[in-house]
Amino acid sequence: MKNNDTKLPTGKLKYDLLDKILADFPADDPRVVVGPSIGEDAAVIDMGDRYLIVTADPITFTADNIGYYAINVNANDIAVRGARPLWFLATILLPLSSSDEATARDVFDQIRTAMAPFGVTLVGGHTEVTEAVIRPVVCGQMLGEVPKDKLVTTGGARPGDLVFLTKGIPVEGTAIIAQEKSEELLKRGIDRAVVERARRFLFDPGISVVKDALTAAAAAPVSAMHDPTEGGLAAGLNELAMAARVTITVREDSIPVYPEGRALCDAFGIDPLGAIASGALLFTAAPAHGAAIEAAFKKEGIPVKPVGQIGERTNEYVYIVRTNGTTEPLPYRERDEILRIFE
Repeated sequence: MKNNDTKLPTGKLKYDLLDKILADFPADDPRVVVGPSIGEDAAVIDMGDRYLIVTADPITFTADNIGYYAINVNANDIAVRGARPLWFLATILLPLSSSDEATARDVFDQIRTAMAPFGVTLVGGHTEVTEAVIRPVVCGQMLGEVPKDKLVTTGGARPGDLVFLTKGIPVEGTAIIAQEKSEELLKRGIDRAVVERARRFLFDPGISVVKDALTAAAAAPVSAMHDPTEGGLAAGLNELAMAARVTITVREDSIPVYPEGRALCDAFGIDPLGAIASGALLFTAAPAHGAAIEAAFKKEGIPVKPVGQIGERTNEYVYIVRTNGTTEPLPYRERDEILRIFE
């Protein structure tokens, strides 16, 4: 390591570093409509009469239900483009020290079960038992298709748009904390019933936003959609702002935080706004479409509410109006808050 190099922390690469790295890659293929960019969930490739949507995401936080996570997290990134997830590839890395045939079968069984509700087909991938990992890791790649006139990007938000959030936060963060630290939570005074409910958050309310995204796209001319994952809602909002080059102002008292999530986060001194938030969907639309959006989501039984508004294209910042009335920046978080529980 060179003396002027800085050791990288756990979590996403800092966005300014990643932005500089990506700038070195040529963008000379005219069929690439959306390529690698901060905040964009999936690539968009022109296939003539439609767009091919491609995304890739690994599951590294937890080994429990890893196949389920892999399908849902990747399917979410396809759905926020207004597309349906169709094809999946999986690179499965298993630790040499603790893997057997049953381990491999279990991961594949989870993947097969999780694909079924979406009609997704496994089309390839790679498997390997290796000393490079200490627990199972699944690196997924999902593909889908969308008609050209139905494409939605993260960068499409316009000044004046409302920012909507479905369900609440932090769904995935709550589930991971409960799964990984259940005994510690009990020792810290969290009621066992709360921990058990939190463990089920993976499935209820669930980490999928496929139905949320397709409902939003069908209800109104949605200008942008984004799936907040690592770094939580704070990172998701900042990624949306950076992708659209707009300012966003949100109200803290408008953001729905699940009581179970609040309790588990408080137990470890974690900010729920910065905990991995798969299961919630961010999207933007003009205020005139608010009533239609709320009616469509009510029909589907999915909670939704406006939590903020898009400002002028003057900078790429997110501001939060706290419950005490003060306004302050809501910083981008490359490092997810729940990583604290693994330290």
